Amino acid sequence: MKLKNKIALITGSSRGIGKAIALEFAKEGAKIIVNYVNAEKEAKQVVQDIKKLGSDAIAIKCDVSDEKQVQKMIKEAVTKYGRIDVLVNNAGIVYDIPFKEKTAEQWKKTLEVNLIGPFLCVKYALEHIPKGGRIINISSTNAIDSLAPDSMDYDASKSGVVSLTKNLATELAPNILVNSIAPGWVNTDINKGLSKEFIKEETARILLKRFARPEEIAKLALFLASEDSSFITGTTIKIDGGYS
Repeated sequence: MKLKNKIALITGSSRGIGKAIALEFAKEGAKIIVNYVNAEKEAKQVVQDIKKLGSDAIAIKCDVSDEKQVQKMIKEAVTKYGRIDVLVNNAGIVYDIPFKEKTAEQWKKTLEVNLIGPFLCVKYALEHIPKGGRIINISSTNAIDSLAPDSMDYDASKSGVVSLTKNLATELAPNILVNSIAPGWVNTDINKGLSKEFIKEETARILLKRFARPEEIAKLALFLASEDSSFITGTTIKIDGGYS
């Protein structure tokens, strides 16, 4: 088992990519802190699924953009498990709204959740992450080479995550490895509202002619969380099926 007896905190892990990462880590022996904001029922189900896999988990409600809530979540996680070996900053939001219709409040909330959230989680988890620990930030191909004017606030936030990753890797070297994952299109709830025509157009731009499965992103997260990635830090890895 690649993560036997490791403790992993995964934000936004009641569904989608976060849930897939939680289950993948649990299969490899990790104990999981499942974080959620509104999806309590789904989070508790993830906890049950993890226990069925033979590992342990707890669910903690926390809005990662709220500093006091983050402090409380970290305290609760450490009280339960004693430390945090792997922190996965996955929680995120997006408002796909035309630029002229987007509000300053939506911009602020996107930045608060997607960029300030990871900062806060690292800030308060750091003293509980031992030497050899891992921080994995979930960015997006939108941060690198995909233009989406309707979500330019999201794109900006994810570009910030790439920069945050590089800076944290420098700050925390050589004791803690910090990397980020930049997924392209993934079959998750957040993308269920896309039109069939748009999905068809975007799929045509992907060399593998399909959206990713959340489990495929989780496999990459497992690699970065394990000793298999012991000489990788400060890196952002695209996983987009060959999008152009």
